[in-house]
Amino acid sequence: MADNFLEKHYEEYEARKAAYLRKKKHLSKYKPHLLERPEDEAL
Repeated sequence: MADNFLEKHYEEYEARKAAYLRKKKHLSKYKPHLLERPEDEAL
């Protein structure tokens, strides 16, 4: 009844994990600040 059930799900998990790690690896670590601060913060 459950022939290769766990193996199939584990293979699908590994494929999703590999795709996630490939995508994460290509993301930029630098995120520019979009909020510009005034020179005089007392304003």
